[in-house]
Amino acid sequence: MLRLGRREFEAGEPVIMAIVNRTPDSFYDRGATFRDAPALDRVERAVAEGAEVIDIGGVKAGPGDEVTAEEEVRRTAGFVAEVRRRFPDVVISVDTWRHEVGEAACAAGADLLNDAWGGVDPRLAEVAARHRVGLVCTHAGGVAPRTRPHRIAYDDVMADILRVTLGLAERAVALGVPRESVLIDPGHDFGKNTRHSLEATRRLGEMVETGWPVLVSLSNKDFVGETLDRPVKERLVGTLATTAVSAWLGAQMYRVHEVAETRQVLEMVASIAGRRAPAVARRGLA
Repeated sequence: MLRLGRREFEAGEPVIMAIVNRTPDSFYDRGATFRDAPALDRVERAVAEGAEVIDIGGVKAGPGDEVTAEEEVRRTAGFVAEVRRRFPDVVISVDTWRHEVGEAACAAGADLLNDAWGGVDPRLAEVAARHRVGLVCTHAGGVAPRTRPHRIAYDDVMADILRVTLGLAERAVALGVPRESVLIDPGHDFGKNTRHSLEATRRLGEMVETGWPVLVSLSNKDFVGETLDRPVKERLVGTLATTAVSAWLGAQMYRVHEVAETRQVLEMVASIAGRRAPAVARRGLA
């Protein structure tokens, strides 16, 4: 059982996490949801399309202008409070590596801290424990936040992913984060080249076998673009193909830009696997 905020999800039940960037320079939407009104519209649409989790981020992952912790709080905390007011049952996640931001987000009503940079600030897990919220434990290859890997190498990329994410997860539980509220994430693109991310996808079942729920953040990422030689706005098909493979291998949560399309992929995979009945089944019965 995965427990986040007011929600409980059965083991293996697919969960969609919709991305809402409160940044003026995000790689995908170029600041489309930086202002409150379009960001709230995005939340409403994502929930209507089937997202159970809203992931709010105040700093883009890649290099760019410096964003202080104070500015990141300004971009996220008040918005978290408004989403909490309007959507009391949705799970609210905040994408941050900073404990100061995590503290403000939890005080505003966040249910989950999405630490995409692999525990670079160890106090973030302490904040999650103190507030009894969930935590995403990610493999980022030890690179500094908002930097790109350069000629990074692993003897065995999945072995390193497991070592780091399981270590972070067990530390979080030891600090007091509820075990049923911890997820692990292989960290596609983070501290990895394209071949590393492809191998992490291919071997995702090894993470699933640990028993921790697995989150994958695949949406329109560079490893998809490089694999197919497609720019950001032409990566949906590759993203959905990778989503289907990840679903078949047992990932549970999917951090995405396109909610409706992802929901269809997850439902189709679940039906092929025999975990979900078809929505209708008239063919051959008339």
